[in-house]
Amino acid sequence: MLVIPFRPKLLECLHSYDRATFFADLAAGVTVGVVALPLAIGFGIASGVTPAQGLWTAIVAGFLISLLGGSKVQVGGPTGAFVPLLAGIVVGYGYGGLAVATLMAGVMLVLMGVFRLGNLIKFIPYPVTAGFTSGIAVIIAVGQLKEFLGLEVVLPRHTPQQFWVVISNLALTSLPTLAIGAIALLILLGWPKKWRYVPSSIVAVVVTTAAVAALGLNVQTIGSKFGGIPRGLPELTMPKLTFEDFNHLLIPAFTIAMLGAIESLLSAIVADGMIEDRHNSNQELIGQGLANIVCPFVGGISATGAIARTATNIRSGARTPVAGIIHAMTLLVLMMLAAPLAKFIPLASLSAVLLIVAWRMGEWDTFIELSHSTKSDFGVMLTTFALTVVFDLTVAVGAGLLMAAVLFIRRMEEITQIRLVTPKTDLEVGAGSIRDKQVPPGVLVYRIEGPFFFGAAEKLENALARHSEVPKIVIFRMRNVPAVDATGLHALEVVLEKFHRKGTQLLLSGVQPQPMKVLYKAGFVDKIGLDNICANLDVALHRAHDILAPK
Repeated sequence: MLVIPFRPKLLECLHSYDRATFFADLAAGVTVGVVALPLAIGFGIASGVTPAQGLWTAIVAGFLISLLGGSKVQVGGPTGAFVPLLAGIVVGYGYGGLAVATLMAGVMLVLMGVFRLGNLIKFIPYPVTAGFTSGIAVIIAVGQLKEFLGLEVVLPRHTPQQFWVVISNLALTSLPTLAIGAIALLILLGWPKKWRYVPSSIVAVVVTTAAVAALGLNVQTIGSKFGGIPRGLPELTMPKLTFEDFNHLLIPAFTIAMLGAIESLLSAIVADGMIEDRHNSNQELIGQGLANIVCPFVGGISATGAIARTATNIRSGARTPVAGIIHAMTLLVLMMLAAPLAKFIPLASLSAVLLIVAWRMGEWDTFIELSHSTKSDFGVMLTTFALTVVFDLTVAVGAGLLMAAVLFIRRMEEITQIRLVTPKTDLEVGAGSIRDKQVPPGVLVYRIEGPFFFGAAEKLENALARHSEVPKIVIFRMRNVPAVDATGLHALEVVLEKFHRKGTQLLLSGVQPQPMKVLYKAGFVDKIGLDNICANLDVALHRAHDILAPK
């Protein structure tokens, strides 16, 4: 019977909630809400939708993720990791296609949480996540150069082509736009740490907006491109899903779900380390999924846990999910109050904010670290990074996981060793050694070390082939074999059949629980005979003496 794991972290926190905790959450929620305002607008624009859609995503998803998620201090909303993926879906299928893909991804996330797949996401290798995260950072940065420079050009879909178009049209740079973007960038980079309670992104946006208004600069703003931000509540819309849409959008939706799961759980892990807590990964996936199911109905886009906003939430004193709920309410109030003024915000200042986001999200130090350590891991990271930038995230993650899996199999295959041991050649010491034991003539002892799976099964055949004489008895020492898979089992069955034809008796010694369970369920125990599966090497040698003794 499947028991659905639904227990939001908020319920646990409300048991001991008090006035001091509320005021700490209030201060943190207001702070991170102010920080999230320009980011929500910027991510909405960069994803190919309107600023209002980015804001409503931050409000609705931020509220639901904190209300229903599995982390104390996680803050959700639109993120930079989604930008290239969502922008590509909008170009290919329009916002209607993105709404359907987001809804499908939300259902997938809920199912992942229901079937307790949250822990599996943690097994994605770090070089893969670092590679595509850095690739996404490059995509965001290149995509913002057009607005930062004020270029009146149409950018192609792929990043290398976009970069070439920007370089080719540098002579068309708008100097007023570049000046506004540079001012915003300087504020973001040079804002004193002692004033960190005043978000530098808000200061950059306010100062550049005031400069544009005061000087009457001819630069593109939210009002000139999008007509401003509507002040009222969004209209409820119903995403239309046809069978054809389902077929076309299944892979993009799966990519959204996987990326959302990875980023949200990574963010939750970072938060755990900062507050010394432990999140519920399955509940977090359910919360994320429900938020993505609801967002398309208010015109929103895909959302997930945001590492930077979560860290800001923690540093501002957040203690429970109430802070994330207050962050969403703060955004709602700001949107209602500041909507008429938002149309004056220059796009160049928002581009500067996203350039800083891109720089901070990239795993640049990891490139240097891996280049000096494990070459194979560095190759996986570099390949994932390059494929993300040149093609898209789906291809990059798929190829990265495939390479990581192949390298893992290779390393496990290198660990597994199968060799013939004799009293003269055995280098092992202690009770497990055969150096001081009597091995009867015609008996061969092979030591198998490491997992016996499809990557190492061929080694058994090669080890046996090196001995040309037909032995009377072969003992496989398996006390250092922690696991056997179907291919390893098949290899043992083939060897047993060959030995039977040649009149050779096979004995196993020191079989561990997992291999023994596999051998028993497959019927191998019946084929070899329970008496020929021995507890240790001494018992196996005694069994060999009995078999060889004259009748």
